[in-house]
Amino acid sequence: MQCIVRRDLPARAAERHVGLPPKPTHGSRCLASENAPAPTPRNRLLAALPRGELAKLWPRLEQLVLDQKHVLMTPDEPIPAVYFPETGWVSMVALLAEGKSAEVGLVGSEGMVGLPLLLGSERSNVEAMVQCRGTMLRLRASSFDAALAETPSLRTLLLRYTLAFHQQITQTAACNGHHALDQRLARWLLMAHDRAGSDEFPLTQEFLAMMLCVHRPGVTVAARLFQQAGLIRYAQGRITIVDRGGLEAAACECYSAVRRGFSHLLGAERG
Repeated sequence: MQCIVRRDLPARAAERHVGLPPKPTHGSRCLASENAPAPTPRNRLLAALPRGELAKLWPRLEQLVLDQKHVLMTPDEPIPAVYFPETGWVSMVALLAEGKSAEVGLVGSEGMVGLPLLLGSERSNVEAMVQCRGTMLRLRASSFDAALAETPSLRTLLLRYTLAFHQQITQTAACNGHHALDQRLARWLLMAHDRAGSDEFPLTQEFLAMMLCVHRPGVTVAARLFQQAGLIRYAQGRITIVDRGGLEAAACECYSAVRRGFSHLLGAERG
């Protein structure tokens, strides 16, 4: 697993709704009225729904811009909503008793945060925290069961996504236990690049060390080698992917294995 030293994090960063009309019954903001057509979502799970089922679900979704370190789920607390990321990504984090924590998976536009609700639990044993600022579609827990009943294809897609996400978690555990730091670093950078929506994204060496469960000097050396090889560019807390093909060659088989699993189960381009 990928370890993170806990920092002082805000319990809930401020949410910002973006350009949405007010929802008549609850006073919050939704994406469309009941009669308005649904556009093609940027979340790949929602985009895979039949148009008729998406049209039923769309008015219940709220679009939010969420900043880095915003907590979406807290261990052992009721899950308030599920989230379908459109941009950015979310780290799934297991909290450890001694104050450290471990990243166990990443969720971006290929997936959904809040799988315990799908599997019959109202609580999660991990924290879900935004690691790269982005736009997400929120469906409140109170509406989730009804949405599953009204959109049968959604349940099927989410169950298949659950299998793909489980493969990501198990492959990550095997990777961190057996592969070299430079291979693990390449794999993690590729996963982040898949979800960032840009060749450049914020990422500090301190954060990378936390993700990979190593001391910062080790990450510094590996990142410097990648930069000297022309694979990445690093400056002032931002990473630019310069040669993606080179990173793929430097990564172990774990990245490709997870990607193939997502493609097999969901037809997703990247996992």
